[in-house]
Formats: sequence, C-alpha cells, structure tokens
Amino acid sequence: MKFDELSSNVLISGGGPVGMTLAYSLALKGISVRVIESAAGCIEDMRASTFHPPTIEMMESLGLREDLEAQSLRAPIYQYGNLVDQTFYSLDMSELAEVTPYPYRMQCEQFKLTRLIAEKLNALPNAEVLFSHRVSKFEQASNGVQVAVESPYDIRLFHADYLVGADGGNSTVRKWLNTGFNGFTYPESFLTLSTAYPIEDHLPWLQQVNYVTDKPNWWVLLRVPGLWRVLVPQKVDVSDSEVISDLNKDALFSALLDTSDNIETIHRTCYRVHQRVAKTFRRGRVLLAGDAAHLNNPLGGFGMNSGIHDAMNLSEKLAQIFFDNGDADELLDKYDRQRRTVTNEFVQKQTIANKRAFEESLADREALMENLTKDAGARHNYMLEQAMFTSLDRAAAIS
Repeated sequence: MKFDELSSNVLISGGGPVGMTLAYSLALKGISVRVIESAAGCIEDMRASTFHPPTIEMMESLGLREDLEAQSLRAPIYQYGNLVDQTFYSLDMSELAEVTPYPYRMQCEQFKLTRLIAEKLNALPNAEVLFSHRVSKFEQASNGVQVAVESPYDIRLFHADYLVGADGGNSTVRKWLNTGFNGFTYPESFLTLSTAYPIEDHLPWLQQVNYVTDKPNWWVLLRVPGLWRVLVPQKVDVSDSEVISDLNKDALFSALLDTSDNIETIHRTCYRVHQRVAKTFRRGRVLLAGDAAHLNNPLGGFGMNSGIHDAMNLSEKLAQIFFDNGDADELLDKYDRQRRTVTNEFVQKQTIANKRAFEESLADREALMENLTKDAGARHNYMLEQAMFTSLDRAAAIS
C-alpha cells in the first residue's frame, strides 16, 4: 500500500484513544496510516478510564490487552448506592463468564492506551504519528482527499484515500463537513477529582466502581491504579474557577467523607457535558468517529468504549475496500447506519436514563435494582446492556 512523506491510504485527525485504535488496527492489516495530533504528545486526560468487556476483547485482538492489563485494575463488581439510607446494590460481572473471557471492567486511564499505541505505530513502516500538527482544512476529489496540515513551522498538503475525523467534540473535520451536531448541553458543569488519599478508609462499602446518590449530590467513585477518581456535578451558576478551587474541593470531600483532612488531588478538571450526535458519520471519503461523531454524559463509561467500537467497525470496512474489492459507498454507508443507529438507540438513550435515575427517579432505580436482585434473567440482560454487548449485537444486525 502507498506510503511516503505526503501520502497514505488513511489520514486520521486526532490522536486520542479512538484515532490511535483505528490507526493501529489499520496498520496491522497492512493499510498505511498517518495520525495528525495537535498536542505535543499523548495528553494525560483523566476523563475516560473504563474498558468494558467487548472493548477488552478488541484490545486482545490487537495484541494490546496484556500490556494494558499490567497497568490496570480489574473491577468485576460495580454498585449503585443511596447514601441517605445506606442502601447498596452490587452487580457481579462474573455472571457473564459464559459470554466473554473478560467478565469485568478494566480500569485504565485512556492515556495509557494512546501512549502504548503511539510507541507501536512509530515502530511500523506503514504508520506515522505527527504530534504538534493539526488539520486546518481539506478538499475531496474522486481519487482521494487533499488535507492541509499545519505544524509550528509550516503548512503541508497531504493526500489520502480517506480522511477520518477522530478529533473530539470540537472536531475541525466535522465543522468542515458542515453536518449537523444535534442534541443539547447540560446546564451544570462536572468536576473530576483524582486523589491518592485512601477514601476507602472512610467508606467501607466501596467497590472499585460506584454510582451513589447523596442528596443533593450524586457521585461516581472509580478506582484506577494508585488513585480514586471522583466525579460530581456542580451548580449551574458557579464559575469554573470556583468549581476547581481548594475551597470547593475541601467542602466536597468533607461532605462525602466526613473528615477535615487536607486531601491532596493529582488532577482537577471542570468540564461541560453534551448529548449530541452528528447528522451523518460519513460524507464521501471523509468519516467521523468517537467524540467527533457523538458525545454523551459519562455515566456508565460508554463514551470512549463506543468510540473504540466505531474505530474497529470502520477498520473492518476499510480493509474490505482495500483488499477485497468491497464497494466503498455500500460499506461506508453501512458504517454510518450501524454506528449512528446504536449511538442514538443505545448510547444516547442509556446515558440520559442513567443520569435521570440519579436526579429524578431514585425510587424507580431502587425498584429496578430490587427486581434485578431477584430475577437472574433480567439481571443478566441488564449487565449485557451495560457492558455494551447489546449495542454491538444491534449494530451487527443492521445491514
């Protein structure tokens, strides 16, 4: 396959977990690929840290699972809790052992994946990662896409058969496509705190993954190697600087842990959360994947996983085009139908429902959990859905 200083089969805008996974999957198949990333290196982004079982299976297929597992924690149990009356419901994913060899969540920050892949890509003769570069514009033609790429020193024109926008929620590629990005933005901000403080000493009920309500707050408490990650929504009328302040941090930990200890944080991030889906994931030879194509709230850990599922789906379609004389229009339209359908039917629907369950329907959520405790079949189906097997089966059924 062609690959030189300015041309490749596929050019990917965005070196996050989705763009890097797509690049590595393509390169292993023998397709030449170039990744364009605006940051100076793999960003130590602390937002996404959960790999669901089918995503772990995908990592295994790429030969990445063992390296990631060495930097991860296994979390077979996740729980929902009501701190007001100390009611907790645990779900044990080991019940899915007949479905998957990996019946657990792998807790691993996304930057560990991108760093691992970046090293492997740079060792391959048909792949390249260009940091401190960004796609500024592109033009499509019948034989490919011409892409203007800006570096700190110049602007170069690259040519590729296909361009993939995996460049996040503010995607330049999506904006140039001028496709709609329908949905809404939540009015409140979300605060993520990462700390090495042993919060388990104050909360003996903790599992490694916890979704809990404590009126007026709700919390997500996730364990990653060496750290706890705490997610909590913030009031609408509070500035970002107030959200990440020591005063707010101390008040939140005091409320959660009932302690006056000075708890140091490794990271503090305040961000807005969106529920949006692009009107199309494909226009001609230009495609969208991951956050460039869809955004959702973090409850359930579906964002990064669904983006990786986009990448693996698209990789298979492109391989059929390059090696099996597959019909490009038919296959890429199928990618759009499959991934956009499950994004709307599952990821958007479920993440919205998960958030409402914390804020509006606590009684309904507890009734659901009580039923799951008693009904093994319903519990099995619920865990298949939350582990994202259901959405993958739905996508595979779309012709």
